[in-house]
Amino acid sequence: MNRPDMLERLDERTDPWDMVVVGGGATGVGVAVDAAARGYDVALFEACDFGKGTSSRSTKLVHGGVRYLRQGNVPLVMEALRERGILRRNAPHLVNELPFVVPNYDWWEAPFYGIGLKVYDALAGKYGFGSSRRLGLDETIERLPTIERDGLRGGVEYHDGQFDDTRLLVHLAITAAEQGAVLVNHAPVEALTKAADGFVSGVRVRDVETGDVRDVPARSVINATGVFTDSVRRMDRPGAASMIRPSQGIHLVLDRRFHPGDAAIMVPHTDDGRVLFAVPWHGKVLVGTTDTPVEVADPEPRPFDEEVEYVLRHAARYLEEDPGIDDVLSAFAGLRPLVGSGDDEDTSALSRDHTLQVSRSGLVTITGGKWTTYRKMAEDTVDHAAVLAGVEVRPCTTKELQIHGAHAHADRFGHLSVYGTDALLVEGLAEEEAGGSDPLDPALPYIEAEVRWAAREEMARTVEDVLSRRTRALLLDARAAMRAAPRVAEILADELGRDASWRSDQVREFEGIARGYVVA
Repeated sequence: MNRPDMLERLDERTDPWDMVVVGGGATGVGVAVDAAARGYDVALFEACDFGKGTSSRSTKLVHGGVRYLRQGNVPLVMEALRERGILRRNAPHLVNELPFVVPNYDWWEAPFYGIGLKVYDALAGKYGFGSSRRLGLDETIERLPTIERDGLRGGVEYHDGQFDDTRLLVHLAITAAEQGAVLVNHAPVEALTKAADGFVSGVRVRDVETGDVRDVPARSVINATGVFTDSVRRMDRPGAASMIRPSQGIHLVLDRRFHPGDAAIMVPHTDDGRVLFAVPWHGKVLVGTTDTPVEVADPEPRPFDEEVEYVLRHAARYLEEDPGIDDVLSAFAGLRPLVGSGDDEDTSALSRDHTLQVSRSGLVTITGGKWTTYRKMAEDTVDHAAVLAGVEVRPCTTKELQIHGAHAHADRFGHLSVYGTDALLVEGLAEEEAGGSDPLDPALPYIEAEVRWAAREEMARTVEDVLSRRTRALLLDARAAMRAAPRVAEILADELGRDASWRSDQVREFEGIARGYVVA
């Protein structure tokens, strides 16, 4: 999958596409996979890079949502648990089972959470990941060796899924391309085009790299832009009322010494009713999250000081060693595209269900939802878009579709396991290229060959694309990522034919972004 080939395929086509998708996050790319797998002609355009927004900033969990069960949203939980099982089956190299322990400090917590989690198990049915069980004090400490022991009574263990969000997204994009879709990143849609009868007939797209503008005709246009949903809806109808109530969630990344156990910690009820996770991930610990309403959807959201203080304060309650601001290796924020109604102020109470809307001019908008349910969201969207496009209605095939790289034993490749079946090719590239096995930074697991692979096979175009989303360097250690940036720029310049000025600009731009991940 490379960008020049995608642009060539785009320009070769003169007939309208069956479907054009606006937005290259989990929802949009999921729609492209589904549509292409059914045999439809589909093109997707992403303004920045695949997963630049919400889809790269999750808690890295594929889960049913224990707290949604507490809210009484049983249908959402059942759907998510089913999709969790399907995703593990179709992408075993990127989705793995992860045990969670709910530590108990009050007498009522063990029976209360124990019963609730048995219901969670039952709702999963054949898609279950493992049975929940109550843990005694000693076993809880064994599973969570650095848990705060003062007042600890025991715990309850249950099982959910974990993944690398943008590695999955990149492999979904490759899957879509393998099924025949055209996907172009760094190509914002600047306008919708309309036929004489007022129906949406395509999009106007600008190539950021060249400045070229293309009018791309389509039988159906799908708005899958997440927190930016309303901006595309207003291209269709300038006075459209807002659908989205963006909510910000942050995560702090800590060294594994704060939580060396192999199980995640889940605190189901903090001071203000939020859920707190401490999740082992790529050799670090992710702690979060928050739920803060925001007025404007920023493409590069930053954690608020009060959010950082909130997460650190609550982490200190449950970890023996209290993490401080200087212990934060990276802090990242993401915006949830929650669908609001009326004057709701508490975004934590808004539904995580997805919403599908068709405007009078035929624009299809899919928004809301969560990473775990991306496939079902895509299925519902393509079902509707096919009817609007006037094409033959064909059944969804993605329940059984293996995602690119799927490999049941990929974990033998160490940190390259996230490449699945491509790991052997990345290893081969490391052997072929001078310095291919050299680390990008001593504090990071990544090697130079991964930068070349990202440029050649995964449409990485900028230093940020590589260090934030093809690798997870920026999220794991922001300072180490900044140190690696000059070498990454050199390699990318070599691969993409860029000059010294471009390299300097890239390093400067990346450092400007990365400084927002440093909170100390």
